[in-house]
Amino acid sequence: MSCIVAIVGRPNVGKSTLFNRLIKRREAIVDAVSGVTRDRHYGKTDWNGREFSIIDTGGYVVGSDDVFEQEIDKQVELAIDEADAIVFVVDAEAGVTGLDEDVANLLRKVEKPIFLAVNKVDTAKREADALEFYSLGLGEYYTISSINGSGTGDLLDAVVAALPEKEEEEISELPRFAVVGRPNAGKSSFINALIGEDRYIVTDIAGTTRDSNDTKYNRFGFEFNLIDTAGIRRKAKVKEDLEFYSVMRSVRAIEHADVCLLVLDATRGFEGQDTNIFWLAQRNRKGVVILVNKWDLVEKDTNSAKEFEKQIQREIAPFTDVPIIFMSALTKQRIYKAIETAVEVYKNRSKRVPTSKLNEFMLPVIENYPPPAVKGKYIKIKFCTQLPTPVPQFAFFANLPQYVKDPYKRFIENKLREEFDFTGVPIDVYFRKK
Repeated sequence: MSCIVAIVGRPNVGKSTLFNRLIKRREAIVDAVSGVTRDRHYGKTDWNGREFSIIDTGGYVVGSDDVFEQEIDKQVELAIDEADAIVFVVDAEAGVTGLDEDVANLLRKVEKPIFLAVNKVDTAKREADALEFYSLGLGEYYTISSINGSGTGDLLDAVVAALPEKEEEEISELPRFAVVGRPNAGKSSFINALIGEDRYIVTDIAGTTRDSNDTKYNRFGFEFNLIDTAGIRRKAKVKEDLEFYSVMRSVRAIEHADVCLLVLDATRGFEGQDTNIFWLAQRNRKGVVILVNKWDLVEKDTNSAKEFEKQIQREIAPFTDVPIIFMSALTKQRIYKAIETAVEVYKNRSKRVPTSKLNEFMLPVIENYPPPAVKGKYIKIKFCTQLPTPVPQFAFFANLPQYVKDPYKRFIENKLREEFDFTGVPIDVYFRKK
């Protein structure tokens, strides 16, 4: 798993500017995942060949000044718990404030590498002003300007040098299924119901407080690793921000999974948080199965399941080819169906379609429904093939690929799904020059 670097500090010192600068440093970065609030909180970057994840703990402090203090305490607690190294940003323009001192008091107790970044240093005078930050008792500091990037290279050199060497995980040949979802949706109950009376299981392959726990599961001829993001000890002080916390958990589990089982609470419906986690899985090109838990608690008529399904499909459009299973972890209703479906989705994700079969089916479809002409120019598609990638990606070779619009790409994707069954799996369709 990649290391995590957290950016902490009081509001308006430039944490988000620094965060945005870091994640845009490389084009090969996974776009920052939209967090729980209006700001982007999580991104990936690399420096000197070392890849790591960044959390921006700022951007969602609300309320008046007196609320700031406890909010910041919570965020710093969160970062301390989650991160391998911490960058504490302060503002040279404003000088040392009471809030800076509070954050420094928290950080001095932490046994993790702390880097004090004095931001907004873009003149010699500011360079001199920065000296007062020695009073925070955190030792050396780095002067930076997150707006123009000066000084960030030295800071990153030091951060990367201090990151722990992560042990290479044993690459298991077994499929990895992550159980994700918002708090209290029933993730733990689902896993407990699955492994409850099963004696063939090696439980809790050592996780740490930061990482999710893996359970090797072997039943009914299925063998896979179940990644549980639920039963992870939370710091007692992090009472609120459960949502942000659960997204962080999910992010890490999703990155290392093949298929994500998104558990949601039927009594609450498909909420914004569920949507965030769904798109997180989709953007990471993972297989998805949606599990509507606590279905036994919902008052139903003959159309309840259909209506609920439609509501979910509206939220996740245009990627609606996703299995939705109504279950109850409590009564164990359909819990094994959930696992069978996850296995099918896993197989769909690694499916290879022979080139001859693909062309045999797709070329007549394209001939009958060619892409619309643009400015009197006709687009001709002569050949297609599946690319040798871990997830389903298809290349269609055309004379004018730049004129193929999104609606036609969706049409092609739907035809591929209908014929070859890629249920639960995101597909990429590319048009290239012949």
